Amino acid sequence: MATTNDLKNGMVLNIDGQLWTVVEFQHVKPGKGPAFVRTKLKNVLSGKTVDKTFNAGVKVETSNVDKRTMQYLYNDGSNYVFMDPDTYEQVEVAPEVVGDAASYMLENQDVLVARHEGTPLFVELPASVILEVTYTEPGLQGDRSTGGTKPATLETGASIQVPLFLEAGTRVKVDTRDGSYLGRVS
Repeated sequence: MATTNDLKNGMVLNIDGQLWTVVEFQHVKPGKGPAFVRTKLKNVLSGKTVDKTFNAGVKVETSNVDKRTMQYLYNDGSNYVFMDPDTYEQVEVAPEVVGDAASYMLENQDVLVARHEGTPLFVELPASVILEVTYTEPGLQGDRSTGGTKPATLETGASIQVPLFLEAGTRVKVDTRDGSYLGRVS
């Protein structure tokens, strides 16, 4: 248990049996009336965000979420398998939990796996990853109808928009949050 005065970004709260992460918080002391804490909470499982206001000093139940760096090993056809590099313990994670992160994961890549009481909650990738373009159409000089971009397929199978001058075999930096092209890597 903690009070609303102890809230920090990234803290996980247990509200009505559901886990919520504190995205942001603000202590407010109006000139008239009692102080309160305004928060933005994100549901750990569904990703839904809500705004919630607590009276100052109210006790809230916190949850212990174990976030560990794990190595992605392989997809066995139904689940993704990760390994803890310290204990060599292997954890199977369902595709629903991995979500969109699967589009940018390569074998032997380190990712952050969050677990609560042994149950995997989510997989978090670094902000950007470097991947190779495996297929893209040749860009036509002067074709600016698409804003100077064309679709490209990455080595993970994900499809992103890249500039016209890129060719297959080029290594690119990709933002894992929205799948946008960030630049070429030599």
